[in-house]
Amino acid sequence: MRAWKRLVSVLALAALAGCGGPSTPAGGPAAQPAGGLQVGMVTDTGGIDDLSFNMMAWRGLAQAEKELGVKRSLVESRQVADYASNLERLAEKGCKLVLAVGFAMEPALKDVAPRYPQTQFAIIDAPGPQAPNVAGLTFREEEGSFLVGALAGGMSKSNTLGFVGGMEIQLIKKFEAGYRAGIQATNPRAKVVSKYTNNWEDVSKGKELALSLYGQGADVVMHASGRCGLGVIEAAKEKGAGFWAIGVDADQDYLGAADPEHPAPPSRVLTSMLKRVDNAVLAVCREAVQGSFKPGPREFGVKEDGVGLSPLQYTKDAIPEPLLRQVEELKKRVAAGEIRPPKTMEELATWKAPAVTR
Repeated sequence: MRAWKRLVSVLALAALAGCGGPSTPAGGPAAQPAGGLQVGMVTDTGGIDDLSFNMMAWRGLAQAEKELGVKRSLVESRQVADYASNLERLAEKGCKLVLAVGFAMEPALKDVAPRYPQTQFAIIDAPGPQAPNVAGLTFREEEGSFLVGALAGGMSKSNTLGFVGGMEIQLIKKFEAGYRAGIQATNPRAKVVSKYTNNWEDVSKGKELALSLYGQGADVVMHASGRCGLGVIEAAKEKGAGFWAIGVDADQDYLGAADPEHPAPPSRVLTSMLKRVDNAVLAVCREAVQGSFKPGPREFGVKEDGVGLSPLQYTKDAIPEPLLRQVEELKKRVAAGEIRPPKTMEELATWKAPAVTR
């Protein structure tokens, strides 16, 4: 496991190589480069080396620096109690836009934003408090999860699939509900078994639960569990041929290769449910630079390129062509609004799977 943790650190640094930008842990001052619109980002406790949610946000800010000339600053939170002080620190240092990464920062933002009316704030994964200087960036996770579920259902040989969630909260239930609905669309005979780690960071727990699901007959396991999902991917690699993991948020497909530092087919990660936090961050930075910042909540789904499938770089040759066509058909219908995957387990109970070309 120590070797795996070292690999995670190496991969995270590689992902950010060339991006520049100062990084300051909680408790220290946030550096402020001169020139350009100052944009700061506060991570949740997962940090930017999670190879997932926070990393994608930081990648989006790196793109904003490249395309829009913004100057970026980073503060990584060590604990929940740091959130308010970290947001304040960036506002005090003159950031014109401050990004709060994660729904758990909403209470802190509700307290901080009114005290800095000249600073614009955007929170990711929450609608945000109602304030003239706060935007809430949320995603239709159920849409992307529906598509990976459709692919997983069509690939399963055992007709048993698994799901590993992090905290058992409504946000993660959106992933689970969409995933189950997608499976119904392509494999109505399949059953799904779910387990929750009840945290975001325990890699060993993620692996333990995934191995348990594989032991119960699952041959595909999706995760929506933050860093815990790295353990899910490790479990799939340990099980080998015939077993798949599904990544989340970032494109985690390469992590399922025998050598993730030099990935090549095959990979034990079938696909990843991309949650394009980077696109959302870039969009709100563009508004701030252009002076068109819009407060209030907004959603990013398949239509807005906010969620979707990974490019299948390492697994496409293993997927039957008819199944790829089915998933593409479903994607177009979701984008057009013809299919609306369920957001909750309650909606799933009465949801009817759409007919797809077989």
